[in-house]
Amino acid sequence: MLRHPTRRRLLLGGGLVMAAPLASQAMPAAAAGHESRVLMGTRIDLTVVDADPARRAAALAAAWRRMEADAARWSRFRGDGELARLAAAAGARALSVDPDTAELLRGARRCAEATDGCFDPTVGAYEDWHFGDGAEARVPAAARLAAQRRRVGFEHLEIERDAPRARLARSGMRLDLGGFAKLPVLAGGLQAVQDAGIGRAMVNGGGDVLCLGQGRDPAWRIGVRDPAEPSRLRGVVALRSGVVASSGDYERFFIDAQGRRQHHILDPRSGWPTRGLHGVTLVAEQVEAVNGLGAAIMVGGVRRVQSWLAARPGVDALAVGDDGTWFAGRMAERLAAL
Repeated sequence: MLRHPTRRRLLLGGGLVMAAPLASQAMPAAAAGHESRVLMGTRIDLTVVDADPARRAAALAAAWRRMEADAARWSRFRGDGELARLAAAAGARALSVDPDTAELLRGARRCAEATDGCFDPTVGAYEDWHFGDGAEARVPAAARLAAQRRRVGFEHLEIERDAPRARLARSGMRLDLGGFAKLPVLAGGLQAVQDAGIGRAMVNGGGDVLCLGQGRDPAWRIGVRDPAEPSRLRGVVALRSGVVASSGDYERFFIDAQGRRQHHILDPRSGWPTRGLHGVTLVAEQVEAVNGLGAAIMVGGVRRVQSWLAARPGVDALAVGDDGTWFAGRMAERLAAL
């Protein structure tokens, strides 16, 4: 159940700025390996914990190989990627895709169906928006967005049930998996770490943190910032293993000529950035439980969340908007306990 907090409750928001072991149970520095790279337009921080330096190095290398390969094939900006191939064939034939890509597209469509299209992987048709990708930041013409709206609709994304083949049924359609592919990319990195024989690791990518721990391993300490004042750390979540995912209007944005914030989370129904909510933070054990849900909540607002979370037991949520702060599940308890 969603609860509006009392005035005394701490205002917390999406966007993770720090992830580390709890200070009281810190690991020896020599047992941890850390590396950072830029993938998917954001900084990815990877930490693995193991006493064997050679095993740490091998795990880090394997994780980066996996994440870089997945990020490349699911990027909307690569002309030789699978999303570009599907866009080029939109309105025509179905194409064979990698089995992992087919499964990712199936998951994106399921999320779109479950959220009544508030999450929609076909928002790539709104191609005039640019946020921090080197192009000029400008507000598209309303007429352009209205025309592009006719090319948006998850129901026109077709994935064959018995074969890794997909099709965009309308000409001009384009996929944008930026709001859905990142968590699977990060999860693939952690899986590579596990395959290398390491059972404790953490990966932090642009507001999404995945933690891996076993048995009596200490919890990771994950910082949460206030979307109304993103430079401030306002609270922490302790998690041994699982995912903390965030969406917000403060990560990729520009201020237009009228002084209004234009950010990268678009409402599929209009092509305009969402309004009302500023940030969402979700905590769960599995990526599948929260993937795409943050963007959907930013679009649909907190009134839609109750029915969505009823189908996702174990997901804790926090949303911050113009009207205040809302908690769902055990989120208030998670934060209050710290």
